[in-house]
Amino acid sequence: MTGTTPLCPECRRRGGATVWLTGLPSAGKTTVARRLADRLSAEGRRVEVLDGDEIRRFLSAGLGFTREDRHTNVQRIGLVSEVLARNGVLSLVPVIAPYADSREAVRERHEKSGTPYLEVHVATPVEVCSERDVKGLYARQAAGELSGLTGVDDPYEAPADPALVLPAHLQTPRESADAVYAVLAERGLV
Repeated sequence: MTGTTPLCPECRRRGGATVWLTGLPSAGKTTVARRLADRLSAEGRRVEVLDGDEIRRFLSAGLGFTREDRHTNVQRIGLVSEVLARNGVLSLVPVIAPYADSREAVRERHEKSGTPYLEVHVATPVEVCSERDVKGLYARQAAGELSGLTGVDDPYEAPADPALVLPAHLQTPRESADAVYAVLAERGLV
């Protein structure tokens, strides 16, 4: 298993790819994706950020946080991302996606269509995420108001072979975005 798919000549010409940023809540996934999107947009690239929270409100409204619902949510996001990428858009996907088999299914979807896919692990430790607590999830979990928080009382399966591991807690969002950009450049995708 690998974190990327082979780059087909047609994909290189179209310029589309999916960059899947996975990690714990408050790891910095969306911040990195938005910084990277700004840079790519400034260069005239077609780019979309498929934010996990926005997708849950619209495309996956009604889904809960069971393993099955989380898998369904990830597959829906994976489909949208693959279609965008297959049609020349750089699709940046900051989504927790806690289960390896769900992410593998998304990678396989991309592989079948010959669409480039890069998995990036935003590897911020749970202690740092808990301090950041952007949405107040860790505080709610600690107060007993929330259960099933990924990385605390629900599993997070870190990627086994990502294209890139970002120690986002040790670098600025810009440095993290630049590291992802460097991998895209190395693969001929920017």
